Amino acid sequence: MMATTTGTPATKGWAEGWGLFWTLTVAMAAMALSFLFVLGWGTDGYRMVIRATARTSLVLFLAAFAASAAFKLWPGPVTHWLRRNRRQLGLGFAMSHFIHALVIIALWKTDPGVFWVLTNPKSIVTGGTAYVFIALLAATSFDRMVKAMGPKAWARLHWWGVWIVALSFIFTNGKRIPVSGWYALPVALVVAVIVLRVVAGRKRRQAAALA
Repeated sequence: MMATTTGTPATKGWAEGWGLFWTLTVAMAAMALSFLFVLGWGTDGYRMVIRATARTSLVLFLAAFAASAAFKLWPGPVTHWLRRNRRQLGLGFAMSHFIHALVIIALWKTDPGVFWVLTNPKSIVTGGTAYVFIALLAATSFDRMVKAMGPKAWARLHWWGVWIVALSFIFTNGKRIPVSGWYALPVALVVAVIVLRVVAGRKRRQAAALA
């Protein structure tokens, strides 16, 4: 997901490379602060930010998760942009989920009654596991970490990491489908990208076999 940029030309601008990462970060921080100033620094404001960052996290994760497979199947300007910026998209996802975690903690401290209605120890364990891997993916999304870990170890960590995060999204949203059918949409989107990756992987293996 959060691949290195070795061999990729340096790019500038708000929609490329580190410019994109900082654009995403500033936009998400501004969004969170806007909700808090409008709705208040309390339960209503925190719950709105939690919902909003859950959505931005999903979008950014799917963009990074699908980038390479989408380019493999449909090479073009948009998919090339996704692949070229997948590291920054992945780090943007990590930042979104960091804000998400901060506000969850704020809700817990401000209104523990509502917090425990919305979650349970099992969800905390599964969510906490996903957060550990998100932190590891973010911390190792730099060229020097690839060299320090070795390409095989780095690739293994990122392979497991992205799949654990993907399954976490499916579990977190899937368990809420009985409450609202809208939660089926993020589950369907994650499953669709998983299928996309499987199809792209099969195409890559077939091309390698014919080479």
